Amino acid sequence: MSSCSPGLKTTSTCCAARTPPELMDWVGGVETDERVRARHERYLALVPDGTGAQFRITIPGHPEGVGIVGYWRHEWRGEPALESGWSVEAEYRGQGIAPDAVHLMLEAARAAGETLSVHAYPSVDNPASNAVCRKAGFTLLGEEDFEAAGRVLRTNDWVYELAEPPRA
Repeated sequence: MSSCSPGLKTTSTCCAARTPPELMDWVGGVETDERVRARHERYLALVPDGTGAQFRITIPGHPEGVGIVGYWRHEWRGEPALESGWSVEAEYRGQGIAPDAVHLMLEAARAAGETLSVHAYPSVDNPASNAVCRKAGFTLLGEEDFEAAGRVLRTNDWVYELAEPPRA
């Protein structure tokens, strides 16, 4: 665990913040206000719809959160699966917060009864997010083209099997 001991809080209203442009380069480009609102509405609907969950990443002294992490229903090669994603504010990166938050998110998904495979698709050129996957216990399946925001991105396909016993 990181020295910051992250926790998770279920989101209700705080996820609509505009993601910093330097992070959006990895997932299809800068969002318009309309796309931010649409993403926020999708996040809010995840739990009531039973299709996933989105969490604020909190650390001591920052209950408002320093990032987000979540999972949602997804189709992988024609089969049901979950997709995961996260974002940590710039000043809190590099402290082990993201891998720890992803671990907590995986535990929350398992506790909610999820058993589907959880995938993450960081860009092949994003070493930080690929390291988060590795540190969180995901297995690299290989490279894959992935559509995001109307663009095809070259990504690594990482998977975590929720149906297997938790990893130490």
